[in-house]
Amino acid sequence: MNLLRRPWSLKTTNAQEDALGPSDCLLGDAKVGEGGRSLHAPLLSWDDRELRLFPYPKSGTAENPVKVTGLPARPKIGLEPKTPAEEISVAASERMHRVLARIEELEAALDDPENLWTRLQEAWNRAEDESDPRMAEIVRQSIGVKPYLQELEKKIRRVLRRNRELTPLDRVQEMDRASMLWMVRQPGTTTAERAGADQRILAIARHENFDTLENRVLHSYLRLASHFARQWMREHRRAENSKRYRDVEAYSRLCRRLSRELNQLGVSVAEPGVTANYVLLENRAYRAVNEAWLRLLRQDKAEDELWAWQAQSWTDFCVLAVTLALHGLKETKLLAQAPLVWLDEAIQGRRFLHDRPLAVFWLQESGLIVEVQARPEAVTSIQFGAKAHVWLRITDLKSDEFERRVPVWTPNPFERMSPGDEARNAAILIEALRKKASQEVIREGLILMPAHGEFENSEISIGASRVCAIALDARGETLKEGKAALADFVRSCFQESSN
Repeated sequence: MNLLRRPWSLKTTNAQEDALGPSDCLLGDAKVGEGGRSLHAPLLSWDDRELRLFPYPKSGTAENPVKVTGLPARPKIGLEPKTPAEEISVAASERMHRVLARIEELEAALDDPENLWTRLQEAWNRAEDESDPRMAEIVRQSIGVKPYLQELEKKIRRVLRRNRELTPLDRVQEMDRASMLWMVRQPGTTTAERAGADQRILAIARHENFDTLENRVLHSYLRLASHFARQWMREHRRAENSKRYRDVEAYSRLCRRLSRELNQLGVSVAEPGVTANYVLLENRAYRAVNEAWLRLLRQDKAEDELWAWQAQSWTDFCVLAVTLALHGLKETKLLAQAPLVWLDEAIQGRRFLHDRPLAVFWLQESGLIVEVQARPEAVTSIQFGAKAHVWLRITDLKSDEFERRVPVWTPNPFERMSPGDEARNAAILIEALRKKASQEVIREGLILMPAHGEFENSEISIGASRVCAIALDARGETLKEGKAALADFVRSCFQESSN
């Protein structure tokens, strides 16, 4: 198997001799079936070869199925970065959450399939305003679970523990068989004589105890919820004047205060997977807390899967961005779109599935049919040579020319990429493929890469080949500028065809 640092790279390295790092895409070119059931996602296949995507290791390093070193480790929920390595990992986590937020807006848009892309475009337009923060599970809980926490704060449940201990005679209320046996073994004939000089006998004493299962679950929830709240607030600093931010901030303070109180009462922390008792199932307030705790635990567990396959999530974000850019053209008419299936849990970073092509558009004035093909199953040798798993296929209804294909690369390394350098390297590949193509036309290419907070756009032409590289983000001004640059690129492709 060979490693690819960039999908458009003409140079590969042997997987046994080299390793991938934070500046690389985790891609491999291998024979179909090579490596058995190694952990990877097949992106493209042609003949007996396939393009593979490998997951980001949770710890930042891995030996199998390929050597990976120097990557940031997945940060814990709510981690406050104190070292440069932690700052890099937290920034990567925030970037991942922004991408996921844009993808998850597709779920709400699916309620109206006829106006799917219009509703998604409206949601993405709102994301350009960072003072309007996204909805999240912790935001919902800051509103829905808060009354139950305030109710429990007034009457935290406790039990009376029965212990045997030496008790003054005038305070004895209960004795059991063991206490009676102890007393008859003491010297003396009367109770006072058996009580001895300090006038104490072994008896049952009852003490309040707050360390119950339901309170341990409550304590665990309060700690986890405060971590999620802190993370959400850090990712939405520019929305501190919004109502959602104030709600989460107040909820975070409430959780921290209750957690300190439970700690002073000697309440320990419940481990995930405990079996709920009667109180957790039947008491209204404790049941609400337990259900909220389980939801946050599932979200925390899902973070591992999403972290490992965030390159897949970035591709889905780019697919939606390209489709929205086409849908936004004035002359565009949507002819068909594939059914979208939303997944409750991500599968290798993917939250939705679809048939191919994803969408088909008709450019009425230009006389073009444009198909958005994401992760195509049947590809040509030229497509496999380009190593792109998102394509635009353009058919000119006014001529008998071969179909045009535009590769869309979606690299997602941890370190910022240079749009100019990458566009130049990709243009070299496009020019080489263009000369080999016999029954298909390929002369443009598009690279969509993470902006890391700074929008940048570069277009390079080599010979008859042109590649545009756009660094965009999934929120704020960089999203707005990225969408505009993407719309300009697809418009230029079709204007060139109509001339």
